[in-house]
Amino acid sequence: MNIVILGVDLGKNACSVVGVDAAGAVIVRRSMRRQTLIDYVAKLPACVVAMEACCGAHHMGRVFAAHGHEIRLMSPEYVRPYVKAQKNDDRDAEGIAEAASRPTMRFVELKTQEQLDIQTLHRVRSRLVAERRSLINQLRAILLERGTIFPVGRRKLELGIDEMLADEKTTLSPRLRQLLDELRAEWHGLDARIDALNEEFIELARSDPAARRLTSIPGVGVLNATALIAAVGDASSFAKARDLGAWLGLVPRQHTTGGKPRLLGISKRGNTYLRTLLIHGARAALPSMSQSDTPLGQWLRAMIDRGVHRNAIVVALANKLARIAWAVLRKGATFERVYLAAA
Repeated sequence: MNIVILGVDLGKNACSVVGVDAAGAVIVRRSMRRQTLIDYVAKLPACVVAMEACCGAHHMGRVFAAHGHEIRLMSPEYVRPYVKAQKNDDRDAEGIAEAASRPTMRFVELKTQEQLDIQTLHRVRSRLVAERRSLINQLRAILLERGTIFPVGRRKLELGIDEMLADEKTTLSPRLRQLLDELRAEWHGLDARIDALNEEFIELARSDPAARRLTSIPGVGVLNATALIAAVGDASSFAKARDLGAWLGLVPRQHTTGGKPRLLGISKRGNTYLRTLLIHGARAALPSMSQSDTPLGQWLRAMIDRGVHRNAIVVALANKLARIAWAVLRKGATFERVYLAAA
């Protein structure tokens, strides 16, 4: 059997495998457990192993690549049109093999172990931040039921609760006071864990040359730089800077028919977490950048003068920062502001 493309539909325990020859005919159709799959692929001559870019795909891809195979990972939404008839694991594997043979298919770059480690740290931090936000909202609701309202802001709530717990003449019941003290201790614990991860990101950014270059871009801090490194590596999988912005979902959705173009809101495709970080970074950098005597500042002031909505300007700036980040990663250069000549 001369397998040219091996389509693998990964499962937690069982995996479906479909092998096709040079003519595209199915010559292997099997279901096997993960370890059996690894042993089976290790004995095959070098071929293309195609999988959906799902949980565990990067690990399996590195294992298969160590045996000399070419790995092609694809987004599940690109594989779906190639699944024929009813959906099952065998049909999914066949569709994966068919999609991997298309010359215009877009593939996902195989992540290294270091990239996955940084990505995991970001996911853990995101979960901790969400838990802290949920805890703060619950504290506000509990105290609102007792007629106590605090101003907007985490720091003001923190100081207010500390004063309330230190006040011996408070009207809170002893049980509620004890509960608030436990929730405040939990809040302290979450702050400590988040701060520890932030320090780890700072050390990662200091030790990685690419991350240091990314932090030279206005609006791109330690979190943005490390998240970019984890998501795109050296950005070699993107041929042009605009491709990175489109992959992040920072470009308008297009609905064109009959030769009449129509642009809608941003597509919001790709990495939601990274897109959020870039938009927040752009929002923080907008006031200073719009006042600078640079081509970028001139471009921002022109949009402000035209009356473009602030949120649209922020997203446009985030897209611009993503394109600058692509250039920094691909060219290995540090971002430098170019100031306009004095009139």
